[in-house]
Amino acid sequence: MAEDRVNWVDYGKGICIILVVMMHSTLNYGDMVHSTGWMHDVVAFAKPFRMPDFFLIAGLFLSRSIHGPLASYIDRKVVHFAYFYILWLGLQTVAFEANLLLSDPGAVALIFAKQLIFPASSLWFIHQLLVFYVITRLIKDLPVVGVFMGACLLHVAFYAGAIETGWSVTNRFANWYVFFFAGYAFAPFIFALARKVAKSWEVALAALLCWAAWNLELVHIGWSELPGMSLALGFAGAFAIVTIASLLSRFQVGGLLRYAGKHSIVIYLTFFIPMKVAQKGLATTGLIPDVGTASLVVLVFAVAAPLVFHRLIRNTPLIVLYERPAAFRFGKRPAKSAVGSIAEA
Repeated sequence: MAEDRVNWVDYGKGICIILVVMMHSTLNYGDMVHSTGWMHDVVAFAKPFRMPDFFLIAGLFLSRSIHGPLASYIDRKVVHFAYFYILWLGLQTVAFEANLLLSDPGAVALIFAKQLIFPASSLWFIHQLLVFYVITRLIKDLPVVGVFMGACLLHVAFYAGAIETGWSVTNRFANWYVFFFAGYAFAPFIFALARKVAKSWEVALAALLCWAAWNLELVHIGWSELPGMSLALGFAGAFAIVTIASLLSRFQVGGLLRYAGKHSIVIYLTFFIPMKVAQKGLATTGLIPDVGTASLVVLVFAVAAPLVFHRLIRNTPLIVLYERPAAFRFGKRPAKSAVGSIAEA
């Protein structure tokens, strides 16, 4: 049963990372060509649950380490994510500010330093996870129901426009922490749900169809971001992703999706660069006139390129891009790969 649980989580992470890359690929390309396509409708459909399911799955295995030694927790949940955030922020900054780097390196250094505090790149999720792990450790002995209700109120208040701190980290905390905490606090229920829906797949499929119709209609009429409704749709969508992942695992289909999930952090760290290359190439050449189809091609390339790159460099010194060297670890544990660490580092 433990292996089944890992299997569906990998499928879930695969769905999550593809939804995130899809959003960036589609919206950025649409802005670049000043048009929209059918993929924009898919992105709009996924918006209510795209980040809730990502954060919920990220919190699922936190109970394994949150009550362990503090030094180990800091190593696995703080230093681990800080290493990859700083490393890849530096790479992105150099790649995207190459022209400015030659004329004003001080300005580039300032851009880099500012994003250590004010994350604005596609890497913000890594930064936010670090914050969530620290805060959850600090409040681990507080009543679960009280923390959950407080997090729900923060989310509702955020969507009501009552929370605007001027700092993206606290704004995102108010918006998304409820889903991360739910993944951690209610993990036994979520795993039980996954096992149950895998056994009752006919009922699960019917429920998924009802959810999809409900989500589509509320997005269409513009109610999906109303205070309270966004919370309900976020959890409904997150549980829908759990259901889909469980069914895929149950019938052992979608192996490529599972592979992407097992390497979700590789995709997340790397996708922005091949995505930008593909977007610029298609926008410049007009090779694919249909904006929706072009966005889909960008998505596929942005997901596939990191996976291919990882396989090519996994036995070379470049693997430090995805595996934390001993110099950046506490204690004498074996080097911990970034692969799969969105759920458990």
